[in-house]
Amino acid sequence: MGEAYQTIKVEQQKNIATIVLNRPSAYNAFTPEMNKEMIDALRQASKDDETRCIVITGEGKAFCSGEDLAGVNEDTNHADFLRNRYHPMMKAIKQTTKPIVAAVNGTAAGAGMSLALAADFRLVHPKTKFISAFVNVGLVPDSGFMYNLPRLIGYAKAMETAVLGKPITGDEAYQLGLATEVIEREEWQEKVNQFAEMLANMPTKSISLIKRCMMDSMHQSYEEALEKEAQAQRIAGLSHDHKEGLQAFKAKRKPIFIGN
Repeated sequence: MGEAYQTIKVEQQKNIATIVLNRPSAYNAFTPEMNKEMIDALRQASKDDETRCIVITGEGKAFCSGEDLAGVNEDTNHADFLRNRYHPMMKAIKQTTKPIVAAVNGTAAGAGMSLALAADFRLVHPKTKFISAFVNVGLVPDSGFMYNLPRLIGYAKAMETAVLGKPITGDEAYQLGLATEVIEREEWQEKVNQFAEMLANMPTKSISLIKRCMMDSMHQSYEEALEKEAQAQRIAGLSHDHKEGLQAFKAKRKPIFIGN
């Protein structure tokens, strides 16, 4: 998987697929080719029964600096630009049933920040920076930014971040609830691997149901959310992992989940 990719790398280790943005000389800025390759890699990992966790990270010093502005000019139709390039990528992230971890190894700016926000979990180190760079070039945050950020950190702080553009450091991201864990640089790869392995060894079918119910609940009534929970619980209750979890609990042993 991913042998023909030019702007990303896909590294498969056991049941974890790591998608690496691979334009380090351009701080992993997005190009049309990178958008296409990201969509393909996400879909491939989503379809692969062996893959139970997806990690997205960047090569080199940055996570992703956003759109490569060399491809943008005054005549760009920004609405079509988003619909054709970024919306399919962001939808692919939201639609995958696998847990997605953004291992934010450096600056995540513009659409790079939007990419990190779309993940289910964000791992950072103290010098990580989230930057909403859109307003600096007279644009509005896009690629799901204005949907995801208020839901993660609240309206007031999201508005401050989008308009004032002050970077959010790794430590601040953790304090805001934006980051799941802060990892020191010398422990980075080991701890990222440990976190991804922990998720991959969990009942990932349950995680997929939690993910879907959580997202849907953002725009459902309470009654609709309760019914959605009931339907999800029925599906989870019929799973192999639920049976395994019950048996392990009764036998006082550690469960071995397979994701089904």
